[in-house]
Amino acid sequence: MSEPSGGHRDHGEHGRHGGLRVPTAGAMRDLGVRLAGLLRAGDLVVLSGGLGAGKTTLIQGIGEGLKVRGPITSPTFVIARVHPSLSGGPALVHVDAYRLGGLAEVDDIDLDASLDEAVTVVEWGAGLVEGLASDRLVIELIRAAEDGTPETGTHETGTAEHGVSGDAADEERIVRFTGIGDRWADGIAL
Repeated sequence: MSEPSGGHRDHGEHGRHGGLRVPTAGAMRDLGVRLAGLLRAGDLVVLSGGLGAGKTTLIQGIGEGLKVRGPITSPTFVIARVHPSLSGGPALVHVDAYRLGGLAEVDDIDLDASLDEAVTVVEWGAGLVEGLASDRLVIELIRAAEDGTPETGTHETGTAEHGVSGDAADEERIVRFTGIGDRWADGIAL
């Protein structure tokens, strides 16, 4: 069952604030694997979410689903990593735009050069990468507090190995999908 423009298939529990409830880091990774089944070369995915929201964990699942060379870790200090396909599919370009100072720096890393032949996933890309493609999938990840109120945070560097405790890694998240452009006009069916 698809919902129009950025909807997603109902997998049961939805967050009080809208979106898909993801109870653990393992479930976030599994969501990434399922999402990879929808992605194809030329897709731009923009991720947002605070510290420990699960962005890198979701991308690890996407990488697993796309069958790319890993390991997939946050490219915080290198800005972008290319993970070639091990199965003849598209490469995964994983970008962390947190340290980019503006559109000129996005141009400097030349993301549009590989956009057509890879799946490009950009953490912290809101307000910076929208000009790369008229069609894009925007995914917002929110850590849910015990009372269901979304928490906010600052820059995330990944999973437990990057300073997010094991307990925080297994807190529930809310994931919201917004499809923009013709590519995502039929919604997201996960």
